[in-house]
Amino acid sequence: MRLAQRYKGILDWFRVNVPAPKSELHFDSPFQLLTAVILSAQCTDKRVNMVTPALFEAFPDAATMAAASEEEILSHIKSISYPNSKAAHLKGMAQALIANFGGQVPEDRDAMRTLPGVGLKTANVVASIIYDKPVIAVDTHIFRLAHRLGLSEAKTPDKVSADLEKNIPAKDRPTAHHWFILHGRYICTARNPKCTDCGLKEWCKFYLSK
Repeated sequence: MRLAQRYKGILDWFRVNVPAPKSELHFDSPFQLLTAVILSAQCTDKRVNMVTPALFEAFPDAATMAAASEEEILSHIKSISYPNSKAAHLKGMAQALIANFGGQVPEDRDAMRTLPGVGLKTANVVASIIYDKPVIAVDTHIFRLAHRLGLSEAKTPDKVSADLEKNIPAKDRPTAHHWFILHGRYICTARNPKCTDCGLKEWCKFYLSK
């Protein structure tokens, strides 16, 4: 099967069967989404959603978080993975937003990556969800899915992201991030993927090689 045919079949299936996917993180502003995505590194969205209501009540914007101590931030995120480093990142991120961007999350992902705790994946998530930028964030689920489906053979998340962006139309990229992450999270799981329940079988390199 040609690569272009595989991409077309998979994207067409998602357009029909999952027309309006959404992020599972809860947020009310670009700042809150950026905070939640930083917290979600090596942590589940479910766990993040458990701690962010109290966190956002205490620190609803960059100004209030920048003014808080790391200890105050830490008290709200202790159940999150790597809480000490993430508390430092959140305070630094908020301070940088105040100092450099008027307290607002910048649209440009390169500018976003100057913020503490913000790498390419985090910047891509926020840029695609908030600003509808034609980028695709690659986490562990999307990395696994891209390889199993045969959409990329790249060895790093950044290079997988580049392969996906090269082959997926710009208008579909913000939505494709959600398609892939949700499919990887609930169907194409790391252990015991639910191949019999998967609508992508006829294009999936992993399934067809069995």
